[in-house]
Amino acid sequence: MWWPIRTFFILGALLVLQSIWSFFDGIRFIRLVRRGRYAPKGKFTPSAVVMIPCKGLEAEFDANLERFLNQDYPDYQAIFIVASANDPAYGRLKGRLESWSASSRIANPQTRLVVAGEPQGRGEKVNNLLRGVEQAGEAAQVLVFADIDAAPSPDWLRSLVAHLEDPQISVSTGYRWYLPGEGFASRLRAAWDTSIATMLGDHNHNFAWGGSMAMRAADFRKMRIAERFWANTVSDDLSLTRAVKEAGGKIAFEPRCLVASREESSVWAFFRWSTRQIILTRVYAANLWRLGFAASLFHCGTFMLGFAVLALPGVIATQRVEEMTILMAILLLGVSKGCVRTVVARELFGKEAAGHASCYWQLAPLISWIMLANFVASGLTRRIEWRGNMYELISPDRVRILERTKA
Repeated sequence: MWWPIRTFFILGALLVLQSIWSFFDGIRFIRLVRRGRYAPKGKFTPSAVVMIPCKGLEAEFDANLERFLNQDYPDYQAIFIVASANDPAYGRLKGRLESWSASSRIANPQTRLVVAGEPQGRGEKVNNLLRGVEQAGEAAQVLVFADIDAAPSPDWLRSLVAHLEDPQISVSTGYRWYLPGEGFASRLRAAWDTSIATMLGDHNHNFAWGGSMAMRAADFRKMRIAERFWANTVSDDLSLTRAVKEAGGKIAFEPRCLVASREESSVWAFFRWSTRQIILTRVYAANLWRLGFAASLFHCGTFMLGFAVLALPGVIATQRVEEMTILMAILLLGVSKGCVRTVVARELFGKEAAGHASCYWQLAPLISWIMLANFVASGLTRRIEWRGNMYELISPDRVRILERTKA
């Protein structure tokens, strides 16, 4: 057998096996989500401080603010942090929080609005969080970190903190679940990002996500997160993940803390955003970046080889049929994994996801190619734009601020 054909059959068979494993991993994920939905509510409710950095006004800003202020949790404080009092979020938060304090019969949660100031040698979001940690004080037992563009359920905080009752668990995390909007780019973002969400589970390879993560304050201090890992970084969650791994800790994923998010953008804005995620991974989780690049190259390279072999004049009909069968099997297994994500979206978010949830499987064949483009682009630069600020990520512990947003 001619070597290009033999090579394709070997790589194709391996990719089929990998795709089968990936599909069953998706089945594992949906079972985990279903178990989580019907599990009893956590009863471990130590005093918690929820820190929410804000910049600008998100589309669901007011609605999400209300969700964070109405958590089913007996004792928590909500601290909202902005970099500047000139930020549009500052005025909106000031008015809303004053109204909340005046109208609430029970002062739960206590709220605070903090101006962090401009960062020096680190990202603005991380700087905001560090200022929030300072304001939390020594009495806080659990530190919780969230994003204002996420829509938490009423039992989000209770579910997130519950895992920390186990002393073996250092961090409890959820993840965002992008819901598809009206635009094509919004649907691409949903299909792209949920392919990462389904990597989380009941295993030892989880990573923390900054929009929904919690840890004991004692562990935060013991691991020297503020002094060592957040002092000169842009990434709050990947740096915290690194700290936990170095300390031999465990990160628990809580499926009830998958939080809905939605964003419209252009295709180019989506590509810049997705490439930024991969650049952050390259700098702060290099081993994971190399593994992801290899997997993406393997998938797309096998397809390109298959198409090239099909175009060769010396390939006999039976070989063409066999090659097309392998390619179709890989394609259908990828689409089937996308169908799993469609089911998850509809079960978790109901009508919110009903409109365009089919995009998770319809766009699945594109995601590997976009990922490959992201990996290639991430290998060419360490510069990212985040909320209008430009950074150069020199190393996991060194950041250069190139340009700041004028608030």
